[in-house]
Amino acid sequence: MIEEVRKKVYELLKNDDSGHGIAHIERVFNLSIKFAKKENADVEITSLIALLHEVDDYKLFGEENAKNLTNAKRIMREVNIDKSIQKEVIAAIENFGYSKAIQGIRPRSLEGKIVSDADMCDAVGVNGLIRIFTYSLKYGKPFFDKNKFPNSYLEKNKKICADSSVCHLFEKALKLKNMMLTSSGKREIEKRHNITVEMLYQLFDEEDAEDWIKYLDDFLTEYYS
Repeated sequence: MIEEVRKKVYELLKNDDSGHGIAHIERVFNLSIKFAKKENADVEITSLIALLHEVDDYKLFGEENAKNLTNAKRIMREVNIDKSIQKEVIAAIENFGYSKAIQGIRPRSLEGKIVSDADMCDAVGVNGLIRIFTYSLKYGKPFFDKNKFPNSYLEKNKKICADSSVCHLFEKALKLKNMMLTSSGKREIEKRHNITVEMLYQLFDEEDAEDWIKYLDDFLTEYYS
């Protein structure tokens, strides 16, 4: 069953070049299974949530799919997954995402929390940096622009449209450490968060950007003091 779902997800996302494709799915899947074993969660349901969590992303398939979870529902129907499991998977995915998290909308099941944590972990650290830069390049935005500072106080219902990869880090990725829902997620994101912060300090030092160093200092004090 899991392999059938995986094949359909691969077919749907095989051409993605925005950082939300197969490589991301595999990392989130593997990390979710690791978390599920530590947290004594249902591995099968966790697997399905992890595999299907991007198949209706608004950035890839539009707002209508994101609202109705059209692809996730279709794939599970085609694979004849038990209806009770389908409901659990959909209930988790429809409460996913940073924009929902800042509104206080979060997955309720343990399996949903696990995949949410794994997904957010993949937005931080080395692979997180690669994904953000890949997405920036797709839309013609630079990795770093000294003259454009982040919008750190986004409205709760506003989509992130950062001016650079570095701005995106401040507007979203560096805030994720406070959003973990499981013990496994908290331990994992701590390491990735620290790597991201050290990279930024190094970048700003190399760019002789003292005002950005102060900005990072102030940001970390505000969010994590």
